[in-house]
Amino acid sequence: MTNTSFPNIADELAALAAKLRHNTVKVRSGSQGVGSGVIWQADGLIITNAHVATSRRATVELADGRIFEAVRTKFDPQQDLAALKINATNLQTATIGDSDALRVGELVIAVGNPFADTGAVTTGIIHGQHQRAVMADIQLYPGNSGGPLADCLGRVVGINTMVVNGLAVAVPSLAVNRFLLGASRPQLGVTLQPVLIGNRNLGLLVLSVLPDSAAATAGVQIGDVLIGVSGRSLSRYDDLSKYLQQSKDGEALPLQIWRGSQQFVVYVVLQSGKTAVESR
Repeated sequence: MTNTSFPNIADELAALAAKLRHNTVKVRSGSQGVGSGVIWQADGLIITNAHVATSRRATVELADGRIFEAVRTKFDPQQDLAALKINATNLQTATIGDSDALRVGELVIAVGNPFADTGAVTTGIIHGQHQRAVMADIQLYPGNSGGPLADCLGRVVGINTMVVNGLAVAVPSLAVNRFLLGASRPQLGVTLQPVLIGNRNLGLLVLSVLPDSAAATAGVQIGDVLIGVSGRSLSRYDDLSKYLQQSKDGEALPLQIWRGSQQFVVYVVLQSGKTAVESR
């Protein structure tokens, strides 16, 4: 993107938005309404959020109006990522960027399908960047989930997932690539959403629990709020992933839970690659 004049910048942004729309799809799965997804590979691989692809089958609508039945092939609610496969070839794929190269203050673009508005575009700037989360000062709505967060060259650097304290949170593109490679790591088997407890303490609200997962076996329930791990409180969204990566498969990890008005500890026996639940 060149810094010549405001009209040129506007034209270039419009061109980038048009390209990203072609790389973005609508995803319908279960009772979750409409979400978004990104064409990751030309052979029909679509990346979206786990909380968008809640069922093993979904419907995917391309930018040109074609509709396909999709099968969920990979699923990681802990990272809020899912991979879908449709029977299509020669799709227009997104250009994938390096999320580690992002700089605070850099311009980013998000595309999605909020309120059934196909290919809606919004812009903002990078607020912070970590290995497990990209945070941007950008306005997102329901329907943006699973869609692309791209840099000013149109390269996808993240998958939009949620809004926390007014900031959009995206899963970094490098984390998506690791997810696709199937790197084995301890799994809880839950979908989480950051919440504030009181004025400033961070908690992770349990939105769903996979049957037969480590969390389900330990008695974790929907509506629980995770507030700490091994006696350490959570100060950032990606703290839990960090603690899990430092743990070993089969280790009993103490989780501090808030349920109703009570606080207590549950011991979760970690399991690597618990996507085996998927085949049941």
